[in-house]
Amino acid sequence: MAKKSRNHKLHIAIVDDHEEIRALLSRYLREHGYRVTAAESAQQFRSILQQSVPDLVVLDIMMPGEDGLSLCRFLRETTTVPIILLTAVSTETDRIIGLEIGADDYLTKPFNARELLARVKAVLRRANSMPPKQQRTKSQRLRFGQWILDVGKRELINKVGLATPLSTAEFRLLMVLLDHPQMVLTRDQLLDLTVGRISDVFDRSVDNQISRLRKKVEVDPRNPELIKTHWGGGYLFTAEVEPA
Repeated sequence: MAKKSRNHKLHIAIVDDHEEIRALLSRYLREHGYRVTAAESAQQFRSILQQSVPDLVVLDIMMPGEDGLSLCRFLRETTTVPIILLTAVSTETDRIIGLEIGADDYLTKPFNARELLARVKAVLRRANSMPPKQQRTKSQRLRFGQWILDVGKRELINKVGLATPLSTAEFRLLMVLLDHPQMVLTRDQLLDLTVGRISDVFDRSVDNQISRLRKKVEVDPRNPELIKTHWGGGYLFTAEVEPA
């Protein structure tokens, strides 16, 4: 996401079917220097999106018609815009699904507008510090080293055709590494790119996931060649990635 000049206001889109929430958040964010566009439905927001892509979307999950999860999935497949989900207390499963399909953060209703502002600033700050994603064809099978990843099945296939299943966390982490080959990613960046910076996730969880993934992709996990530790706080994926 391109950084804006000092004179250019960052554009926040609010998609929520509750008029009071749209009005409150629009007023509050404008008071803090943002340009705001509000939509009462996914359909209305899709029309707005045809004109311009905002710098961040605040998106309610529970909406009539197309819901927020469907719109979130569409946005993640077609854009890199950061997304903050608004969730009800009773939609824990929806919150988890939202993070899995690419939302950057979430906020549970009812919430304080000041807290949302803090989340907006944090997500935008992280988005501007993210490394560029490698442009590659959307192949369902990716080759790296001696492995092929079947994206649809979430399986690793070795050179003799045997398949090894990946957990959801292992798959997310591997996809991030495949999107950023030959690039050092810090623990914070790996957290942000896989699950978002949420309060119950700690840096050590990244190390543990890396360790588990190494056991599946490395010839010798104790002396890794594909996923190298970068002393100073991060990891480097060394292999070239290409469609299989």
